Amino acid sequence: QVQLVESGGGLVQAGGSLSLSCAASGNVFSIDYVGWYRQTPGRQRVLVASISHRDATIYADSVKGRFTISRGNAGNTVYLQMNDLKPEDTALYSCGVRPYGTSQWIYWGQGTQVTVSP
Repeated sequence: QVQLVESGGGLVQAGGSLSLSCAASGNVFSIDYVGWYRQTPGRQRVLVASISHRDATIYADSVKGRFTISRGNAGNTVYLQMNDLKPEDTALYSCGVRPYGTSQWIYWGQGTQVTVSP
């Protein structure tokens, strides 16, 4: 089992920045990928960015050049730095974990709301 706790969401004006944190605990040695997803009402959750245990990163086209995913020194916290935020970035952001040996995102945090005003 892996437990995830997100923090750092809030309200920001367009063009502003926010940094989200995802702290993992429990069986952290089982983690292959950590990903940030976002979801708006009535829509499916979509991948924003992910980072592998080897620090390989993937970004959605909509956030490339604006968002950066990174890992803290201790390795158990993953950050999402979001710059030049746009109203369309408004969503519930959740971090998820894909353990070794599966292609499924198994563990999820409770999410943190990001709201970008025009």
